[in-house]
Amino acid sequence: MTSKTLRVVLSALLMAGAGLSLTNPVLAAAPVPTPVVTGLPDFTDMIDKAGPAVVNIRTTEKVRLGQGGPGEEEMQEFLRRFFGQPIPRRRAPQQQQQPQEEQVERGVGSGFIISDDGYVLTNAHVVEGADEVTVTLTDRREFKAKVLGADRRSDVALLKVGATSLPYLRTGDSSKIRVGEWVIAIGSPFNLDNTVTAGIISAKSRDTGEYLPLIQSDVAVNPGNSGGPLLNMRGEVIGINSQIATLSGAYNGISFAVPIDEVMRVADQLKKTGRVTRGRLGVQISEVTRDVAESLGLGKARGAEVSMVEPGGPAEKGGVKVGDIILKFNGQAIDTTRDLPRLVGASKVGAKASVTVWRRGAQLDVPVTIVELEDEKSASSKPTPNKPAPGPAPNALGLHVSNLTLEQRRELRIEGGVLVDTSEGRAATAGVREGDLILQMNNVEIKDAAQFNALAGKLDPKKSVAVLVRRDNVTQYLVVKPAAAK
Repeated sequence: MTSKTLRVVLSALLMAGAGLSLTNPVLAAAPVPTPVVTGLPDFTDMIDKAGPAVVNIRTTEKVRLGQGGPGEEEMQEFLRRFFGQPIPRRRAPQQQQQPQEEQVERGVGSGFIISDDGYVLTNAHVVEGADEVTVTLTDRREFKAKVLGADRRSDVALLKVGATSLPYLRTGDSSKIRVGEWVIAIGSPFNLDNTVTAGIISAKSRDTGEYLPLIQSDVAVNPGNSGGPLLNMRGEVIGINSQIATLSGAYNGISFAVPIDEVMRVADQLKKTGRVTRGRLGVQISEVTRDVAESLGLGKARGAEVSMVEPGGPAEKGGVKVGDIILKFNGQAIDTTRDLPRLVGASKVGAKASVTVWRRGAQLDVPVTIVELEDEKSASSKPTPNKPAPGPAPNALGLHVSNLTLEQRRELRIEGGVLVDTSEGRAATAGVREGDLILQMNNVEIKDAAQFNALAGKLDPKKSVAVLVRRDNVTQYLVVKPAAAK
């Protein structure tokens, strides 16, 4: 056998041993191997390390007790009115008893230590209204805690106990969590200290709060778990357990936690000043529907529709108008309405910001100066619709409209618009009511009734139209399909 023949035979044997065909020595696509499940995750080591940093929180409130007990004054008035005179009160032999105060237990919650020198995080609702807060560790040591500050909007409170060398938890990165990963809750459900429950992250950025995209999980959380940590498999805190969705008051399969990234931003402010400062634009916003987006030429539904502009607020001063669609804030896209309050709220008070809006078919940037968030101001003013005289039928939208007086426009702080006197047919079905104000149709600003009726007469019955309607202090787009000309 020659050396050349030997090389051919050896090559054939090697290919056959590797499972290759001599006639077609090309590898077939191998299927993706199915992962082998070797067992469920083991939480024991992680719980041993994290458990001692989770605390039980008890709160008490001072209640003043009258000498005759609650309700005595009402009882004396009842006796006087029906029997002519009250029954004499019993007096102490020497002197009248003074009202006394008694500490009454308000509730039980959970918390966790974030530094070895005694800073503790919990929910704001756990310590709200409490006169005294007691923190109990797993080794049964108890400390009176001082509430450094509480923020109701985020439901976060920061406490301080006078101790050092305490066990504490590390914080993770809630922006990197993934749906389906294992998470653990530790707390005091029903006052059962250091109870551990496990589950998975069910959803991220769940919109159930004004400023917070909450973490949804199926970890069992019950009354008393509030304020406790939600931990990842590395033992890092990724959230504070805060809410449950329930019909019974107990766990029903859905729990919510405040993301730790937001918690720490709040905690830093509470530590420095005892309060949280947030930015404000001075607008009310609503969701942009697909029909509205298509009618206004936006393409897909995105942004936040401005339904009210606060008189004298930063948005009005900057030039934001009712009916604008806010697409970006400081260059960051607003995909849904919940994005805007979070971005504005995180802005520094007094800072300059750029608001990108969609107005009458064009995109423009509006400069605003952020002010501090406070209670929204509102003023209700509603004109009375006119009863239309017998005459022509309603326009293609099913509306009779009339002009506003100069005084009404001044009072309402608008330059144009028309008043809806009657609404029927397509407009009524879409939600337009008598007394509404129509400020815009598609991307055209309405100046008076003649212009509005002229525009309505030219509408394509095959295309829906977006009508900007103001009712009281709320403005929104309603989509109406015009009727065909008769």
